[in-house]
Amino acid sequence: MDFLNSLDAIVGKIGAFAWGPPMLILLVGTGFWLTFALRGLQFTKLGHALYLALIKRKEDSDEPGDITHFQALMTALSATVGTGNIAGVATAIAVGGPGALFWMWITGLVGMATKYAEAVLAVKYREVDENGEMSGGPMYYISKGLKMPWLGTVFAVFAAVAAFGIGNMVQSNSVADAVEATYSISPLITGIVLMVCTAAVVLGGIKNIGRVTGFLVPIMILFYVAGAGYIILVNIADVPAALVFIVKQAFNPTAAVGGFAGASIMLAIRMGVARGVFSNESGLGSAPIAAAAAQTKTPISQALVSMTQTFIDTIIVCTMTGLVLILTGLWSSGDTGRS
Repeated sequence: MDFLNSLDAIVGKIGAFAWGPPMLILLVGTGFWLTFALRGLQFTKLGHALYLALIKRKEDSDEPGDITHFQALMTALSATVGTGNIAGVATAIAVGGPGALFWMWITGLVGMATKYAEAVLAVKYREVDENGEMSGGPMYYISKGLKMPWLGTVFAVFAAVAAFGIGNMVQSNSVADAVEATYSISPLITGIVLMVCTAAVVLGGIKNIGRVTGFLVPIMILFYVAGAGYIILVNIADVPAALVFIVKQAFNPTAAVGGFAGASIMLAIRMGVARGVFSNESGLGSAPIAAAAAQTKTPISQALVSMTQTFIDTIIVCTMTGLVLILTGLWSSGDTGRS
């Protein structure tokens, strides 16, 4: 027990540093700088980006790559739309108050520029591996672009570790918790089922992953948006007041946890930014790995598609989650789910 307590304390300190103000300032600050450098491209080109991602979709077979723009987008969304949009938003609002959602919006809007830049580099510096498939991502453009192979290796190692800490373990734990609470099914059984299903998809390679996510992820998002949309429509008259409430709370926050003790603005910002980054992963380097496999001759087209991931994830899905929590009054219950 002492060992577990010590391990928990160490992990807590690492997490506090990783999601602390310095790192968040670097991530979001980069997003603001890129927004300025790219002249607000995420706003002026959003319509065209959504067209490429959701309407054009199919690519010419002679273009290099393994999966379509749409499949690359869905592969990236499969890792972001989920726990971060549900338990993550609930946690941010419970601790930082409803105003945390406002700071999630800010993070998402500037994060779109970061996501664009990541994808441009991923496609530009990708290469064909020994199996004839495209490989790319931060470890490639750090090694080749910055000419720092050692730093690319460091990123790859930490990314693999993080895939468990903020990815697989968090997602599977939340799923197991929800299934146990709803259907009284043992987390062990849920874990085994998830392991088998994940192996069946992942071991098939990027093309198999693209096919599966291209089919399942749109269904998942549509079902979630439909459910949340129904609740919002039922309470549509209260939506304007809820939006005003969110903006006011961003600068004069009230936390749901701790007997409604007043939450500081810094706490609201920190929770909103941290959960926003956790949800859309802008700047974390995971999405560019999927973007590098897209069928395209130019980095720009895939980069435009990639930035819609952050828009869909944070601006649409997270907003709907936050509105549901606020409109139903559940934000003040202190329940967050396990994230």
